[in-house]
Amino acid sequence: MMTNLFSIFDPSTNLFNLPLNWMSTMIGFMFIPYLYWMIPNRHLFFWNFIFNKLHNEFKTLLNKNNSNNGSTFIFISLFSFILFNNFLGLFPYIFTSTSHLTISLSISLSLWISFMLYGWINNYQHMFKHMIPQGTPNILMPFMVLIETISNLIRPGTLAVRLTANMIAGHLLLTLLSSTSTNISFIMLFILIFMQILLLILESAVAIIQSYVITILSTLYSSEVN
Repeated sequence: MMTNLFSIFDPSTNLFNLPLNWMSTMIGFMFIPYLYWMIPNRHLFFWNFIFNKLHNEFKTLLNKNNSNNGSTFIFISLFSFILFNNFLGLFPYIFTSTSHLTISLSISLSLWISFMLYGWINNYQHMFKHMIPQGTPNILMPFMVLIETISNLIRPGTLAVRLTANMIAGHLLLTLLSSTSTNISFIMLFILIFMQILLLILESAVAIIQSYVITILSTLYSSEVN
């Protein structure tokens, strides 16, 4: 039972036992050619509306120096990548790469290391000031430095675990409910299908919300180093 339950998170396939399921991360590129059509369509208007909203929101979170240099497009690309992988993973026979720490930790750790290197090299005085909140008593300063250091070090782990845990929880619940469909009555089968539809709607919302949360938190971490 445990092997069947967690087989949806297995990156390997039956073809020579190769990890070909990771190729599902490239499915999002299928949506890019629509953006280059000469005639505007509803798909283009929809994504332009989302990108403009995200650009304006990220621009308010970032400092003025970064918002004018196109830094918001980095986080818009991050949002699009996570959104495509989360949402497309809800379709049958499509591997959800963001349910693995290999992907989520690679994204969060690379962003965090980049922010730390930029902050400590260019704005080291601001980084030291950020460790001690304004108005902290002198006796509590060593403890505040320790707490801020620990909270800063665990940031990439919390970002990765948050995304991975939310993706795993929904897929496991869908698998557990579907595994009971062989031993229930006809009426209960309709109830189960209705519950699965509601759960898929919830998971679609979770896929969008988690990609937005990861991007917003990354934007806030970037604004703290300037």
